[in-house]
Amino acid sequence: MSPVGRRLLIRPGAIGDVLLSLPALEASRAPYTEVWAPRPLLPLIRFADRTRAIADTGLDLLGVLEDACVPELETFDSIYSWYGANRPEFREAVRGLPFTFFPALPPPSEGIPKIPVPPAAPQEFTVIHPFASSGRKRWPLENFREVAARLGVPVEWCAGPEEPLDHAVRIEDLYDLACWLSAARLYIGNDSGIAHLAAAVGTPVLAIFLSTDPRIWAPRGPRVTVLEHPTVTQVLDAARHVLGEHAARLR
Repeated sequence: MSPVGRRLLIRPGAIGDVLLSLPALEASRAPYTEVWAPRPLLPLIRFADRTRAIADTGLDLLGVLEDACVPELETFDSIYSWYGANRPEFREAVRGLPFTFFPALPPPSEGIPKIPVPPAAPQEFTVIHPFASSGRKRWPLENFREVAARLGVPVEWCAGPEEPLDHAVRIEDLYDLACWLSAARLYIGNDSGIAHLAAAVGTPVLAIFLSTDPRIWAPRGPRVTVLEHPTVTQVLDAARHVLGEHAARLR
């Protein structure tokens, strides 16, 4: 077997972080490729020969406990890691192993993330996900409600297991959620991992940015529109434009 026969890719981070790195991860495939990532993200890693949750590997103990070790690391010919890049104690603990470290910020040219899902018959609904990881990223809920009321098409509200929203669709498995999002005519939401997920399955996305730099963190793809600090009218206009294009394609 060649020196790169067995390769390990270690990618921590939230949904958007991992999805933005997906093109780089896929481009790093070897004859055997294993990926260690956060447990909820594992269903989205479709190209790997094996996936493991980082929490199950013992990586978090390296450089913390003096006698900590992860014997599995020695079985790989090369290890590409976004984990521990800024932790000198971790880098020292794995010195001598074939690690190559990468920064957490994705370069702009990394590519367009794509998650393969079974073909879905397009539905006549728009998805609105009004949440994000921090309050600074969240457009007011009443604004989303006004958009939903005035849009003129059926709306499905989407929320995570712990996000408070009555009558919302909640799909905990991220791959199952991706399959559901792929059938929507449009996705509207904040700067969040679910916006990246919708973009990765090809659904048109309106991503509202309030506090982070969309040049770095926006979902990627030809059907993504970024709106910075928009008004309700601006979101409605953008949504109707996308929906109008969809209707024109069907004629």
